[in-house]
Amino acid sequence: PPAVPPPPGPLARGSLSLHRAYLRSPLGLLRLGQLALGAAFWVTVAAQKYEGAAHFALFAAVLVWLLTLALFGLSLLGRWTLVPWLGSRWLLTNLVHDLALGVGLYAAATGIMGYKAGRKSYCNLPGYSQRCLYSAYLSASVCGGIAACLYLFSGLYCLSRRCRDERDII
Repeated sequence: PPAVPPPPGPLARGSLSLHRAYLRSPLGLLRLGQLALGAAFWVTVAAQKYEGAAHFALFAAVLVWLLTLALFGLSLLGRWTLVPWLGSRWLLTNLVHDLALGVGLYAAATGIMGYKAGRKSYCNLPGYSQRCLYSAYLSASVCGGIAACLYLFSGLYCLSRRCRDERDII
């Protein structure tokens, strides 16, 4: 009897590989900076005994950091088409994330941490014996301010691509 071919298997998806062009692009480099400064912000705040509005600052920083990590991972692997509805609008998704969430929430978190640093500036005096959170709040505020600027730059980069009718992030 003739041999019957086996039934066809599931369609193979493309292999996972890094999208190196994205990693070398301005947006990829800005994302790396955003991730590094965002992690520095929330680790600095979370490592201290924080209270009050610092809870919101920490929440905002971690939320934006996790969303940035997801955007970076999907863009680096070239898998944004797997995200329903947003994948077909990836440039617009990055634009809204950067300007609304990144700049907005990091500016608020930076303001909170700057205010808290100002309220703790008295403990930076020589001879003060209690635990001082001034330097932690100040360093978190600086990291947050620089991160907000990086989100503004990446948002403007995406906006300029959008205004030139380009549909891709690179």
